[in-house]
Amino acid sequence: MDTHAALYEQGKARLDALRQFAPRQQQSLIEKMQQHGISRRDFMKWSAMVTSMLALPLPFSNLVAEAAELADRVPLIWLHMAECTGCSESLIRTDTPNLDSLIFDHISLEYHETLMAAAGWQAEENLENALETYKGRYLLAVEGAIPTANNGSFLTVGCKGHTGLEIIKHAADGAAAIISVGTCAAFGGVQAAYPNPTGAKGVHEVVSKPVINLGGCPPSEKNIVGTLMYFIMFGKLPALDMFNRPKWAYGARVHDNCERRGRFDAGEFVEEFGDHGAKEGYCLYKVGCKGPYTYNNCPTERFNHHTSWPVLAGHGCMGCSEPNFWDDMADFEKPLGRQLLHGLDATADTIGAVILGATVVGIGAHAVASIFAKPLEE
Repeated sequence: MDTHAALYEQGKARLDALRQFAPRQQQSLIEKMQQHGISRRDFMKWSAMVTSMLALPLPFSNLVAEAAELADRVPLIWLHMAECTGCSESLIRTDTPNLDSLIFDHISLEYHETLMAAAGWQAEENLENALETYKGRYLLAVEGAIPTANNGSFLTVGCKGHTGLEIIKHAADGAAAIISVGTCAAFGGVQAAYPNPTGAKGVHEVVSKPVINLGGCPPSEKNIVGTLMYFIMFGKLPALDMFNRPKWAYGARVHDNCERRGRFDAGEFVEEFGDHGAKEGYCLYKVGCKGPYTYNNCPTERFNHHTSWPVLAGHGCMGCSEPNFWDDMADFEKPLGRQLLHGLDATADTIGAVILGATVVGIGAHAVASIFAKPLEE
C-alpha cells in the first residue's frame, strides 16, 4: 500500500510538471471526444480499464484520465526503420475513432513518416527541429529493425541519405525514454531471421540506453497506448521482464488465458485445419499453436476494438512477441514437440520428462499421450 501511495504521489507531481508546458493541440481531448460522440462516462470507463490493464489500483484511474488530457504536453517522435508499418496500422486503423486512437491523435506527435503531410527536405527539417527543440524531453518510438551490416547501408532514409543506424543513434541520445514498437524493433523480427544478410538488430542492441520492448507482429493498440500512458503519468519505465517487455502486458503466457485452454486440458485437439475439432473450437497445439511458449496479453486484449485474435479466428499463435520467433517457432503449423526451449519460467507446465538435458516446458502431462502417440490405424 505504501508503495502504491508513493507511486500515486509521484504521478501527481509528474502531471503537475506537465501542466507547466503550453498545450500543443488547438483542441482539448474533451472537445475531441465530444466531437466524436464519446461521453465523459465512456472516458472514465476507459481510464478504469487502462488502470486495471496496467495492474494499478482503481484510484489511479483519475491519474490515467488526467494524463490522457495532458498527453499533448509530451513530444513524441516516431521513427520507421526496416518494417512494414503494421505496428502503426494496429493503432490507427479503426473504422470509427475510439479513445485509443484519439489519445494517439492528441499526443504531440512531432514526426511520423506515415502520418505527416511533409516530405523530402521539409520532413528532414521537421525531424531535426524536433530533436533539437525537445532534446532530453521527447519520447522516442521506433518501428522496425536496424540494419547494421556494411555500416548500416542497407537502409537509408530521407533526402540526405542518412542510414537508419545513424538516425537511431542520434535520436536516442536526446530521448527521455525509448520504446521499440513491435517485434522488428524489439528483436529484429523477420529482417533478423537466418541468414540475416543485412545484420538487422533490435534497437536495444545498437543504443546505449534502456529500451522498452513491445513485442508482437504487431503489438495490440492497448499495449502501445498503455505504455505511452505509463510514461506520461510517471515519466519512467514500467516494471519489465527479462526481455525488457512491460510485465503488465507480457507477464502471462498466451496459453494460460486462451479460451481454448479447457480443450487442451481435456486432450481435445484439432488434427488438421477444417476437421471436426476445428469446427468445435478444439485446441490448436497439434497444428502449430505456440501459445504455451509465448508471453502476451492477446487473449484478454485482442485486436480491432477487442474483436478477435488469431486463435479465436482459428489459427494457432505464432509466438510473434518472442525473440527470434521466425527461427525458433518455425514450422508455424507444426508443434514444437520435444524441441529444446529457452527463456521460459518455472510456472509453465512440464511433461515430467527430460529431453536433451532440459525439461520440455509448456505441454501438460495430461496431453502428452494425445500429442505424441502415433495415430490409430483405421
